Amino acid sequence: MGRLAGKYALITGGTAGIGLETAREFLAEGATVAITGRSQDRLDQAARQLDGPLLPVRGDAGDVPGQAELAARLRQEWPRLDILMCNAADVTHLPIEAWTEEAFDKLVATNLKAPFFLIKALLPLLSQQASIILVGSVSAFIGHENAAVYGAAKAGLLSFARGLTYELKDRGVRVNGLSPGPTVTDTFKPLGPERQAAIYEELRRTVPLHRLGTPTELAKAAVYLASDESAYTAGTVLRVDGGIGELAY
Repeated sequence: MGRLAGKYALITGGTAGIGLETAREFLAEGATVAITGRSQDRLDQAARQLDGPLLPVRGDAGDVPGQAELAARLRQEWPRLDILMCNAADVTHLPIEAWTEEAFDKLVATNLKAPFFLIKALLPLLSQQASIILVGSVSAFIGHENAAVYGAAKAGLLSFARGLTYELKDRGVRVNGLSPGPTVTDTFKPLGPERQAAIYEELRRTVPLHRLGTPTELAKAAVYLASDESAYTAGTVLRVDGGIGELAY
């Protein structure tokens, strides 16, 4: 049997990259999985790539009232929720001079505020000993170009791993962070192949292991945090970043 057999899992931002690969791994391990995304086309594309009991749900991860609607949908569909992976993110990187209050609020809503209220809305559905995985970023630990706002929001999200583990300990709910380093996804695809390749090469040189991570590597780490293998792991952050978050390089 799979490590997640019989479990129900929600992954926000599950149509591409780390979210999509995690959905694939969760399904392979026996879970029933729901994924969210803003685009119906991308949800449909993701569904065609995944094999197993899948529930695609269209929704905006930055819409705070919409989190209650998502929770209500899951209560209609499922008897409980065993795994929540808050993966959806606004990855806007800008110099301080370019930020507007609107753009700032949008990023914080998606990366910090909405995940908190999604967890709140899902409390009645969470099973005993449920696992919540908050996907942060190495940007929460190191300063780098144009990442001040993004890094601050991700640092706040990862802080929830400690605070919410304390608040939810009597329910047996575990909350942990998963912190990726530079990973090959489609984030830079809109910039074109040459610019994307240049960015990847620049990132590769900064990683102590001299390479970028893959979505599958992050997904397998998420399986550990979601499974009973991590039953004694709570309130912490698992860094899967090639060492960049810990080593000066």
